Amino acid sequence: MTQVIDFIHDTRFEDIPVEIIHEAVRCLTDTLGVSVGGTQTDMSQIIRNHATRQFGGTGAHIWWDGRTASPAGAALANGVTIDALDAHDGYKPAKGHVGCGVIPGLIAVMEAEGHRDAKELLTSVVIGYEIGSRAGVALHASVADYHTSGAWVALAVAALGARQLGLSRAQTREAVGIAEYHGPRSQMMRVIDAPTMVKDGSGWGAMAGVSAAYLAQDGFTGAPAITMEAPELDHFWNDLGQNWLVGQQYIKLYPVCRWAQPPVEAILSLIKEHRFTADDVAEITIETFHEGKRLNTIPNNTEEAQYSLPFAVAVALVRGTIGVEEITQNGLSDPKIRAIAQTIVITETDEFNAAFPEHRIARAIVKLKDGRVLTSGATQAKGDPEDKVSDAVIKSKFHGLTVPIIGQDKTTTLEKTIQALPNDGDINELFGLLAG
Repeated sequence: MTQVIDFIHDTRFEDIPVEIIHEAVRCLTDTLGVSVGGTQTDMSQIIRNHATRQFGGTGAHIWWDGRTASPAGAALANGVTIDALDAHDGYKPAKGHVGCGVIPGLIAVMEAEGHRDAKELLTSVVIGYEIGSRAGVALHASVADYHTSGAWVALAVAALGARQLGLSRAQTREAVGIAEYHGPRSQMMRVIDAPTMVKDGSGWGAMAGVSAAYLAQDGFTGAPAITMEAPELDHFWNDLGQNWLVGQQYIKLYPVCRWAQPPVEAILSLIKEHRFTADDVAEITIETFHEGKRLNTIPNNTEEAQYSLPFAVAVALVRGTIGVEEITQNGLSDPKIRAIAQTIVITETDEFNAAFPEHRIARAIVKLKDGRVLTSGATQAKGDPEDKVSDAVIKSKFHGLTVPIIGQDKTTTLEKTIQALPNDGDINELFGLLAG
């Protein structure tokens, strides 16, 4: 535990390799872009109103909204807004997402405490990803149930809160203990089977983490955090500062669950190779892993659409891609997409089950009306850390999410402001833009 707390408090910008800082900038760009897109959902609008009513205050801004809330309330609202659009980055071994809770939690505390150091922001982003990624894997390795990201993101946000508040080592230990205990131990597969707005629990994890840091500052106790302190979990923490996990996050190209993206790529690859259209298709079978198979709802709202494998495959077949339009009313009301989604058969294989979660694999088998049967190879989603997407791809995604909502000028300013942070960029401008 001493090693972890030292890493939280002692890591400085100069200690982090340049390429890892660049990874933090990539993750920050991607996450803030998703936050803009997420504001268009009912889920975001409801939580923003809730935060102003139930977590009122002037400490931090609710992004793209103009209103303020307490740091915990802002972390909740902004985390849920990111989570509202399932397009944010993730860490495969943890089967979840770090940035969607860490970034809003960190910024809420920094804004509330008047901290305006751009390099400190990036340093803390890196620390948050390192703590969150390891806490996620450690939790999954030590408990029987599969919990949402909020369960372990809470620890990372508490750690960053402790750093920003200048807590003692002892207080920091209490903070992460409080966060582990109060973090949302929500069951991920429940929301896979019955998709609703509760989603991945990320905003609630951010809120719990921020609250934990302030509680520890006031003398509230909660240690130990078993995820960090159990001797049998030491191996998850021993390479802090050596093996940088922020560089091992995946980037999503589409705003749907990562488990649905391998079959999407499989279908798109077959279309590219064989030049057929949706009208040529008689049957589709998708082979995948067990968790992916359970994404089997036919959606009536965006939450269900983001967790629907057959819908994602049908959209890719009909539209050639998946954007925000496709998982909102425009796509949901398309009769061709809905008709195809209802006919798709999903099966699981032992091979793909054994590969999960390090590899999420699917195969598409398409029978055409002319009798041909086309079979894709074993396919993974694009954007995995083993085959990183370029900065240009992240930029294109960022612009695609933000320009329709905040306009080209503000999008360009936001992008340039984020990119300038490693060179002591203007963090006040960044916070001002986020305030909306």
